[in-house]
Amino acid sequence: MPRVDIPKGVHPVRKQLASGVTITYYYAWRGGPRIAGEPGSDEFYTSYGAHLAGRTRPNPERFHSIVAGFRRSPEFVRLAPRTRADYTKHLTAIETEFGDLPLAALEDMRITKDFLDWRDTKANSARQADYAWTVLMRLIAWARMRGLTTYRPPQRIEHLYQADRSEKIWLPADVAAFMGKASAELQRAMVLALDTGQRQGDLLQLTWGAYDGIKWIKLRQSKSRRKGKPGREVEIPATLDLKVILDSMPRRSTQILTSARGRPWTANGFRSAWRKAARAAGIVGLTFHDLRGTAVTRLAETGCTNPEIAAITGHSLRDVGAILDKYLARTRGLALSAIAKLERNRA
Repeated sequence: MPRVDIPKGVHPVRKQLASGVTITYYYAWRGGPRIAGEPGSDEFYTSYGAHLAGRTRPNPERFHSIVAGFRRSPEFVRLAPRTRADYTKHLTAIETEFGDLPLAALEDMRITKDFLDWRDTKANSARQADYAWTVLMRLIAWARMRGLTTYRPPQRIEHLYQADRSEKIWLPADVAAFMGKASAELQRAMVLALDTGQRQGDLLQLTWGAYDGIKWIKLRQSKSRRKGKPGREVEIPATLDLKVILDSMPRRSTQILTSARGRPWTANGFRSAWRKAARAAGIVGLTFHDLRGTAVTRLAETGCTNPEIAAITGHSLRDVGAILDKYLARTRGLALSAIAKLERNRA
């Protein structure tokens, strides 16, 4: 069989049909429209050329135009870099699957089944399947607000991923085990997380300029950014333990937390190093993110009120209450404190 030259940039996608037969579809570019015809045929090259010609101006009657418009929108541009990267991955998959869909097809509510069927093809990772669905529905909601479609996403779709992390707190024994195996760089991250209650992303970006060298750590949270407004600003008094660590640390970068090479952590590099240290310490089922809930729990167990906790961690009062509803039922600290108060009252 003669060799067929595929134009550079054409994106092949292999799919298995219900019959078990595997076929290859070709797209003009990754996330682009599907090319008609067989590779090497006149139809193939004609279709490919037409797609390239219209790439800068997507057909306004096709789903491509919605994806392209959303990518240029302020709503997309204002997303945090990590979120924008995650969205881009799913937008590419959405465009590959539905890019050629006529917008008129959205007027038929049966399209919801097609959307759900597509989500279910990703069910080998339930969390990613739910994320893909969220991006798709946000994309369509964006289009509806601009009058590009009247399709209304269904309100109640059960998530494939079900997680209950109400028992996922770092107990003192877990912290001690981790600190016994982790590098000095990861130990510093542990103390910083426990004593401030901040997210991994914000702590990795925390600079020395955020610490006044005396008492206070001041940062603006990235996760709380909404509609172009800056994130919530929090000022956290450093604990004595944290102050000792900060004051004795070598300042090898503008960022406080660095790798052993003295360079700022990348998100993936930090997660990989953290997982390895946790595995070496025999820590199972706990993540860095769980330190945030643990910090809230520890503050509550020492008698802090919800507003006091919120002032440190930057949570809303409602979120603090929701976290405590989950976590405190699994700890003994407040139970012991409550009984002690009862005994004092009786006495």
